[in-house]
Amino acid sequence: MKSHVRSIVAVLSFTFISFHGFSQQKDTLIHSLDSFNRKTDSIGSQINNIAPQGYNETTTITFKNYFVLLGSDLRQEFTKPFHMTRKNWGQFGKFAAVAIALGFADEPIQKFAVKVTRNNPGFQKVSNFISRFGGSYETYGLIGLGAYAFISKDEKIKVTVLLASQAYITGFALEKVLKFLTGRTRPSFYAPNMEAEPKFLGPFSPPKNINDKIVQASFPSGHATVAFAAATIFAKEYKNKPIVPIIAYTSATLISLSRITENKHWATDVLAGAVIGYLAGQNIVNNYHRYAKIKASAKKQNTISFNLEYANGDLQPGLLYKFR
Repeated sequence: MKSHVRSIVAVLSFTFISFHGFSQQKDTLIHSLDSFNRKTDSIGSQINNIAPQGYNETTTITFKNYFVLLGSDLRQEFTKPFHMTRKNWGQFGKFAAVAIALGFADEPIQKFAVKVTRNNPGFQKVSNFISRFGGSYETYGLIGLGAYAFISKDEKIKVTVLLASQAYITGFALEKVLKFLTGRTRPSFYAPNMEAEPKFLGPFSPPKNINDKIVQASFPSGHATVAFAAATIFAKEYKNKPIVPIIAYTSATLISLSRITENKHWATDVLAGAVIGYLAGQNIVNNYHRYAKIKASAKKQNTISFNLEYANGDLQPGLLYKFR
């Protein structure tokens, strides 16, 4: 838990120094975001402009709108169950059926993973490295990309990194709340001579380890949630470059699977975290592009230009205001 907190602090600290600039003007357009009244909020149906020229001074993420967008992301995620359509509920039902089916394999998968890891020291080292990569190492990578974007003044990379940091924070918040509500025991809570059992204890009976100490619950996997949330940002923003989604989702998958081989999570924890992270990441991308469309549309509505006209031997300055 401490490593996750440090990671979040690092991401937040980074966002304070990587913005394009501090906005001094009131930005009221962003408050008109309301994804729940838009048909484009359904999964996969929104078409976003990811061309490099679409990221400019009009659509840049400033210090102010970063946190307004983040607040909008969090509000939408936590209130989504109250605004789900029939199609959404159908998708949820399919996911629940898959999760329940996989739940019967939780214990066999856990036993197999522990056996393989214990009998293969080299595999254990690789698994441990990948698992750590999904924590603080991932944050360092995000900061490195942000530094490159800031130095190179590449607006698209800058926006993508800032959206990824929002995905990291949103995913972190979601998994913490769900862990509190479910109170599921981790496979690593049990002593070697005990049989690990995946139990949901609920919010009023927090899980305890073998030393009878209250510890963090297992469901969903935090590593899987934030890894897939951030991966989805890069995959969606650079879907025109197939190698980026492949690398992003492969990395997130390996990080997620390592939590099973490290005996930290059940298979269903990882599945749930991956799905939650993916949906959160997609919503964050769509939320930003809805904002960008509103900003771009507002810029086109009214324009003002300065011109000079020659009349009667004199140059006469003038202002031209166009209503669109």
